[in-house]
Amino acid sequence: MLFNLNALITLELLLPITLTFVFIAIYALLGVYAERKIAAFIQDRVGPDEVGYKGTLQTFADILKLLQKEIIVPDSADKILFWLAPILIFASVFAGFAVLPFMHSEYYVNINLALLWVMTIVSIDVIGIIMAGWASNNKYSLYGSMRAVSQMIAYEIPLGFAILGVAVIYGTLNINQIITMQSIEGYTWGLWNTKNYGGFFLWSIFQHPHLLLIFLIFFTAGIAECNRAPFDIPEAESELIAGFHIEYSGFAFATIMLAEYANMLIISLLSVIMFFGGWNSPLPNLGNFFLYHWTNGGLFWSSFWLLTKSFLLIFIMMWIRWSWPRFRADQLLQFSWKVLLPASLTLVIFSVLWKLWLHP
Repeated sequence: MLFNLNALITLELLLPITLTFVFIAIYALLGVYAERKIAAFIQDRVGPDEVGYKGTLQTFADILKLLQKEIIVPDSADKILFWLAPILIFASVFAGFAVLPFMHSEYYVNINLALLWVMTIVSIDVIGIIMAGWASNNKYSLYGSMRAVSQMIAYEIPLGFAILGVAVIYGTLNINQIITMQSIEGYTWGLWNTKNYGGFFLWSIFQHPHLLLIFLIFFTAGIAECNRAPFDIPEAESELIAGFHIEYSGFAFATIMLAEYANMLIISLLSVIMFFGGWNSPLPNLGNFFLYHWTNGGLFWSSFWLLTKSFLLIFIMMWIRWSWPRFRADQLLQFSWKVLLPASLTLVIFSVLWKLWLHP
């Protein structure tokens, strides 16, 4: 009986972990293909079109190539740290999904400090990045890792203050409670009396309009956290060749890239959860259609709306990457310390005053 119980517990733990990893892997493969096509459209070219129908199998061919390539470790590198770095980078990002739901279900860790957990555990990848640069024993890798760490630390501060502003408004760091407060069932208070309409009328940015500014700060800092253009100084090819991962090849390189795309998904999921109603439908309950009730229940619809909103934000990230020029390193840090940080602090104070005004 004890053996069966242990096997059941192990299965209950391994199944969601395995499904999450498979989902992230498939999402990354499709995301790379989508980004290539988006870049091609913006730059008025074709993009991948040789392998598979309209190039749909190109990404699968690339990952097979990476899996077959030899991982070359420099002779003078610190072998242990060199191997641990990509594992730590991906593991820290992957652990953040433990408290992030993909649907309205119980198959995630529902804790009261979920937002704090995500911020804390994902920040560990900073250690992995500096390890990768140091262990490679390459001055360009070290320069890239130092610039990456300085950027990530600079933008984590306004990112944290943005989350604090949301926590002040809703009085909790629990993801499930924040989503519930943006639904008809959990509607309690806000600027507009739109309970009967539901849908996007109950989203944070409509009930508390200043949260739209906080979202812009959070999303901008999130793009920088993902090392995406125009904040991709750590991977500025013209300056640093390939940044902190210049010495990595094969599956080790693929792991680092997988962590980047997984980080994009985390930022998008958090944005949707805090500002755009989470898994709640954007369709309002107007007239005799009752669209909100038709499309807001069950695992399928909750997952559909949550992921659709998240993928839309990921599309915007890709759009920005191929539309904006890269910042210089000094411009990038000045933008964080002199613009985003004061703005986020001001909005946190405003959130406190806003809540006091609504609940004197």
